[in-house]
Parts: sequence; C-alpha cells; structure tokens
Amino acid sequence: MIGPEASPVITTSHNASATAGPEASAASATGPDINAAVTLLIADDDAVTRSGLRTLLALQPGIVVVGEAADGVEAVERARRLRPDVVLMDVRMPRLDGIEATRRLLAGPAAPPKVVVITTFENDGYVTAALGAGAAGFVLKRLPVPEIARAVRVVAAGEAILFPAALRRLVTARPLDSAEALPQAALTVREEEVLRLMATGLSNPEIARSCGVSLETVKTHVGNVLTKLGAQNRTHAVVIAYESGLVVPGVTG
Repeated sequence: MIGPEASPVITTSHNASATAGPEASAASATGPDINAAVTLLIADDDAVTRSGLRTLLALQPGIVVVGEAADGVEAVERARRLRPDVVLMDVRMPRLDGIEATRRLLAGPAAPPKVVVITTFENDGYVTAALGAGAAGFVLKRLPVPEIARAVRVVAAGEAILFPAALRRLVTARPLDSAEALPQAALTVREEEVLRLMATGLSNPEIARSCGVSLETVKTHVGNVLTKLGAQNRTHAVVIAYESGLVVPGVTG
C-alpha cells in the first residue's frame, strides 16, 4: 500500500464544467458524472498483470473493459477501433512505449480517449514523459483495485488526478525538457500564481479562496494557463511548472 503522500488529489480539468475538491466526491448535478459507465482499454505487456487487471476492474461498478493491448502499437490500433473512454496505459512496453502511444492517440483526428498511466514505481521518469505527452494522470499498480477504478472514472468525467509529492519526485528525477515553455508563454502574474497553486493540488474553489477571487475568474485563469502553455490538461501544465522552475520541489509559498 502507498503512504499518505502518494494519495491522489483530484481536481477539475479545463474542460470539466463542475469542480471537485481534494476528496473528489461525486460531481455536481450540472457537471460530469463520475459514476457513469466508463469503457476501458488496458495496455500492459505483462499478460498476467493485464489479465488480472481486466478481471478485477470488470467487477468494479461502472467499468466496462472493452479490450486489451500487449504493447503500444496494439494500444493505438485498438483504441482507435474500439473507441474506449479511457486507456489504462503501461509505459514500458515493446515495439512502442506508452509515452509515444499516448502522444499518437492524442494527436489522432478523432476524439481521443483519456489516458491514465499505470506504473510500478512512482519515481519512474517514463511517467513524467507520458504526462508531458498528455496523459491525464497516473496510478500505481499496487493501489487497491477500487481506487484504480475510481481514478479511471474520474478521468473519464473530465477531471485530473495529481499526486503532488510523487510528481515532484518524478520531475526532479529527469531532465527539464520543458524549461523554455513557461518563459515563452508570457503568463500574467495572476496566472503564474494560479499555476503554482494548481501544482500543490488545489481545486478551483480552493484556488478562488486562496486568491480572494471568484470561481469563474479562476476557471478563466486556468483556461488561459493551459492555452498559453500548450498543455493538454491540468496535469501537463503542472509538469511544465516544475520543469520550468516556476515551482521548485520542496519549496512552498
């Protein structure tokens, strides 16, 4: 089991119309429904892991497993054919790894699935690269199956999953590939402040309270941040914040 610092913080993504606090209870009546049935494709090169995940996740409420893939090439082909809501993507796979598979899926002409990276080690540099490629979040293979299922449902509903402590370790363990992204984005002072708060895992309502502004204003700032950074989602923006040096691991305030 993982320690408290690796517990996910679930926050509203740019495209979600509802907001969710750190505990990510069910979305409001006007927002996405995290309890709706979600179709899922599982991509993992280990047959035993893949079969086990399929069997156990299929038993979870609201999860419909529509297929499996043994490598990144199969993941891309089957995701395009089966059109799942979410792909649970291992990163270290033969022929095509999960990073490039994620990039190709999200660059496709059709509405792409959400991607959740599943990994054994939370300090795996491959995971950060996958987040940079547009994955909506990541989960650890040793998490209880109901928590993995919940992460899948949350991402399908248009929200993001952040592990602030683990993400800090991930980013500091790899080169700063996006170091130029933030300076070129020309964020305003308020947008930088919002991005810093996003990196701590705060939800939009919590950011609004911290900044003393309205929720709608925060949503506008978050949208501007994602657009200016060219970020696929909230998680990707946070990765850029760490890699650019705007947010320094271990330093708060």
